Amino acid sequence: MLFGQEHVKRYIATGGAEGHEWQGATVLILTYTGRRSGAQRSTPLIYGRHGDDYVVIASKGGSAHHPSWYLNIADDPEVQVQVKADVFKARARTATAGERPELWKMMNAIWPHYDEYQLNTAREIPVVVLERVA
Repeated sequence: MLFGQEHVKRYIATGGAEGHEWQGATVLILTYTGRRSGAQRSTPLIYGRHGDDYVVIASKGGSAHHPSWYLNIADDPEVQVQVKADVFKARARTATAGERPELWKMMNAIWPHYDEYQLNTAREIPVVVLERVA
C-alpha cells in the first residue's frame, strides 16, 4: 500500500484532491469485501486507463504472495472504485494471457518498478482490469 489507511482517509475526505497524485503516478481507491471478515476494506493503488477500464497491478512490491486485496477480489469481484471524486461500482477481473503483455507494458510505463518487482518473485504478478458497471 502507498500510505495505507491515512492515504485512503485523505483521498476520500478531499475527493482525491489529496492522494490522487503520488510520486508521479495516479492513484485510485479500491474498496472490496474481505473474504473472511465480510467487512469493507479500501486500498490505494496506482492505476492506468485502457479504454473505459481502469488497470491496477497486484504486485505487493514483488512479494512471494499475492496482496490480500487481490485474494479478496478473486473471491468477490464486485468492488467500488474512487478516482478523484468519481465513485462507481466495478467488476474486477484478472487480465487474460492475451491482454496481459500490453497492459503490463502500459503500467510499467506509469510505475517502472513493476518490472523489478516481477524479477524479485517467482509468481506471475497479476494485472487486474476494473470494468465499470451500470
